[in-house]
Amino acid sequence: MLDEIMRERRKKIDLLRERGIDPYPARVERTGDMLDALDEFAKWSAEGREISLAGRVRSLRDQGKIIFADLEDETGKIQAVFKEDVLSDLPFWRSVVDVGDFISVTGVLFVTKRGEKSIDVRKVQFGGKALKPLPDKWDGIQDVELRLRERYVDLLAHADVREMFVRKSLFWASVREFLENEGFLEVETSALEPEAGGAEAEPFKTHHNALDTDFYLRIALELQLKKLVVGGFDKVFEIGRVFRNEGIDREHLQDFTFMECYWAYHDYRELMKMLQRMFRFVIEHTMGTLSTHWRGNEIDWSGEWPEVDYVSEFTQANGLNPIHATRDQLFMKAKSLGLAPEESLEKGRLIDLIYKKTVRPKLIQPCFLVGTPVIVSPLAKASAENPEIAERFQIVACGTELGNGFSELNDPDEQRKRFEAQMALRAKGDAEAMPLDEDFLNALSYGLPPTAGFGMSERVFAILVDKPVRETVFFPLMRRTKDESPAKKASAEEVKKKTPTARKTNGKKSIGNGK
Repeated sequence: MLDEIMRERRKKIDLLRERGIDPYPARVERTGDMLDALDEFAKWSAEGREISLAGRVRSLRDQGKIIFADLEDETGKIQAVFKEDVLSDLPFWRSVVDVGDFISVTGVLFVTKRGEKSIDVRKVQFGGKALKPLPDKWDGIQDVELRLRERYVDLLAHADVREMFVRKSLFWASVREFLENEGFLEVETSALEPEAGGAEAEPFKTHHNALDTDFYLRIALELQLKKLVVGGFDKVFEIGRVFRNEGIDREHLQDFTFMECYWAYHDYRELMKMLQRMFRFVIEHTMGTLSTHWRGNEIDWSGEWPEVDYVSEFTQANGLNPIHATRDQLFMKAKSLGLAPEESLEKGRLIDLIYKKTVRPKLIQPCFLVGTPVIVSPLAKASAENPEIAERFQIVACGTELGNGFSELNDPDEQRKRFEAQMALRAKGDAEAMPLDEDFLNALSYGLPPTAGFGMSERVFAILVDKPVRETVFFPLMRRTKDESPAKKASAEEVKKKTPTARKTNGKKSIGNGK
């Protein structure tokens, strides 16, 4: 069926070319967009002003001597009316124009007897032929996998999906606006790093041909931003892509947008106050309200968010104090919960694994999770009152982490010890443990002032709109289909030949804290 439709449309391309009409021109006549025409409709129609509008044909209603078409661009839709007594070559256009094609129409605005704002077409220019038909306007695309794989069609079929992405753009614009208003400087740092640090996650590895050196795609923005604080920038932030070679689920992607900010001469408590204001600002600007819905729950982002103590909640949920429990006790607890922990997991990783199973899912309304054990926070400063507890907080809501902040560890000797402990875990097979980063330690040796840092990902937006995170990404990575073209396979083989150092990864999901 599809092949037949495409054959017929290719015949129409031939008809256009026989008439000397380019079916894919570089430009078409256009006075303005649909919104301009609708905003100025009364004035332009009263003046009898001739204008040109261009867009995609979304519907065609042929009534013999007159044809009605809905013409749409990003800003809106208007009805185009083709009359045989006005447009002498209407039979030709009837024979070549399909729903989905792009055209430009020139004419005068008017209101039909049914009260619909329209343009009386005097001239038509072809803008681009669609070889495939658009999905049914009522049913659209129901298969989620197909929607994600062919997102461009999903966007055409579902106005609400387009609106969601407009909101997402507003979400990040609001984050940027708030931080800039607070005096933070936006910066850009490299996505390729000699060591993948700043979080506990398995990285992607690549090879730099010109330098003949292996590099990693960054898993966090943290270490480079803290180097900038060492260099004299007291308030910095970055919004950029990070890459983690972890599994796919409702909350995890392999490449995603992340924001991190660092504030010198402040601690995590002061940062918590600012971030509650930031979340309210961003949510209200994005959603138009501070009350959202998630899986049937009404989420109230207003008011003062309560503090929840990590150790107390963990102990109550599991009958084990995470600080005092032995590694073996935690391992057995994880097994009893059906978590299938790997034998290489050490105490900190087991604590984190159990917490995410037993504590976090119950935290539905926004809160600050505080009192995190140092053993699961390798980059956070220990509390002066209790060195087993980190000066760390997490913003938690809807059963998941929405942000992670620290009083940053600025003692180079203590940081080296933490890195060495992580390296010991790597030696035991933990691919997500942090590597020892000598350049970062060298930067710390020049002095990092007391600094508070925070990071959050686009998971926050996914929670606000109550969708799996990959549905809020334009083009999420997908497994290749079995009918992948030979040309693509050949291209992939060429890449392998040119990059002999390419490595295979196991695709595990990270379970570390990861700012």
